[in-house]
Amino acid sequence: MKLKYIAFASFLAIVSAGCNESKFLDIQPNGTLNNDNLNSADGVELLISAAYAALQGPAGQTNSVWNIPMTNWSYGDVRSDNAYKGGGGVGDVSDIHKLETFDVDATLGNVDSKWFQLYCCVQRCNSALKVLNTCTEDEVKELVTRKAEMRFLRAHFYFELSRLFNKIPYFDENVDINDYPEISNDEFTRDEILGKIAQEFLDAAADLPETQSDLGRANRYAALAYAAKVKLYQAYKQDPNTNKVIEINKELLAEVVDLCDELEGRYDLLDDFQQLDLLAYENGKESVFAVQYSMNDGSPDAGRINWSNLLNAPQGPYSGDGFFLPSQNLINAFKTDENGLPLFDTFNQEDLDATNNVDPRLDFIVGRPGITWKTYKESPCEASWVRDQGTYGQNCCKRFFLSPESSDMYKGWPWGASGLNWQIIRYAHVLLWKAEALIEIGDGASLEEARNIINRIRNRAKTSEYVKDFNNPELDAADYNIGEYDAASWNQDYARKALRFETRLETAMEGERFFDLVRWGIAGETMNNYFLKEKETRVYYVNSLFETAKDEYLPISKPQYNFSGGNYVQNPGYGDF
Repeated sequence: MKLKYIAFASFLAIVSAGCNESKFLDIQPNGTLNNDNLNSADGVELLISAAYAALQGPAGQTNSVWNIPMTNWSYGDVRSDNAYKGGGGVGDVSDIHKLETFDVDATLGNVDSKWFQLYCCVQRCNSALKVLNTCTEDEVKELVTRKAEMRFLRAHFYFELSRLFNKIPYFDENVDINDYPEISNDEFTRDEILGKIAQEFLDAAADLPETQSDLGRANRYAALAYAAKVKLYQAYKQDPNTNKVIEINKELLAEVVDLCDELEGRYDLLDDFQQLDLLAYENGKESVFAVQYSMNDGSPDAGRINWSNLLNAPQGPYSGDGFFLPSQNLINAFKTDENGLPLFDTFNQEDLDATNNVDPRLDFIVGRPGITWKTYKESPCEASWVRDQGTYGQNCCKRFFLSPESSDMYKGWPWGASGLNWQIIRYAHVLLWKAEALIEIGDGASLEEARNIINRIRNRAKTSEYVKDFNNPELDAADYNIGEYDAASWNQDYARKALRFETRLETAMEGERFFDLVRWGIAGETMNNYFLKEKETRVYYVNSLFETAKDEYLPISKPQYNFSGGNYVQNPGYGDF
């Protein structure tokens, strides 16, 4: 059974003020809720439901989650070389424009709201755990499992906070809410915070079942996979003053490999990359942990759909707002040579055109004018689907939407909506984490195993059904050519380039790119090279500059500093509050 998220009221008291609440249930709740109901064994399932619902955003179906998305499209891709903000121009949701151009300070509302929303999510988990800790197994069925689920979710939200803000207050359910302003955001280092988060996932894994009857609940393998991801971040030790990578811990990398191996044989890649955007496969063999969305489930508008991505549907048949557009740099990265391999160092010297060989994932991920759009028969993708072509070009994001004619897609407002899940961890991610760890370990056997893993992912793209020419479906829409890496030139430096390129191509537009660049210690170099070329056509980048030792993390906002009574410490580079 897939979990459903159904809104309900009178739940404000269990979380920080201002957070709306929702839950997953198969039926609408009856009766009245109050603190006495909730702070009991009878009410604790509502608290657990609210914690799961926080995965889609604690503010529910409001413009808060549109502008402060839980899918991280604006925080993880628009802040990288993968994507433009899009929409109706630079003034349309100007806070995200500021994120894109690194014009960010401690007064930016979007930054403050993201912090606040994530701590609302943490508090939901703590509220549930506080009650669960008073219950017995006779009172709460699967008590140990439910506690582990809440620890898993709390660790997820803390991980998001850590990689966005670095300096964060860390606390559990045993801290009284009135004491929150007294908690320092500088008590623990980045390394210590990540260590605590990884351990939380491992502790949860020890108490979670291998499978759950409700799809969407955390299980043992999701917790182990998430622990692997956190340890991978932790392995890249950063100087606390400059954010530079100063050490890569091979012992932690070995743990990453072992944790990833726990999932081998239990999960696999889907047969076709494009199945990632089809409802029939959303809880399939590649899905390790996903936010469960639903449509026409009794809640307002379309249902519990992905409101985080609500702004991003193209115009044309979706009539959407057209935010979140792939960058020309990303499109160029899909070029391949005569052997079907990426052009690591030269891909961005000239823009891709019809003469180039390309990785087939280009047209699985990017909507290019004149190219077939999913299974839509009325027209190919058109330049007019982009609202402001003069500012952002003519290409759309093709992922995360069903085809416009699909009976599983909502017609009308909200644009482009469906019940398609959001994959927080899919098995391709796990394979890439393992390959990355193996490459940084660096011995011959590890390098060879990493090569085989990367080729496995590339072969899935190679054997996927290619996009066909709109006017002649017997022909491919482009010169698709993707090949395997051979052993001849596979040394550590080359393998590292291949892994980082493969990670970009496989996970493009999934909200991860910026965090990868920071982890690898190459965000400044990558972004400033990106701006240098892009500002020739994207004039709004003319003054954009990534400042190392600053822009790797968002600032601690002025409202949060005030909330702490001056107790918080600002991240390097942002000056005084």
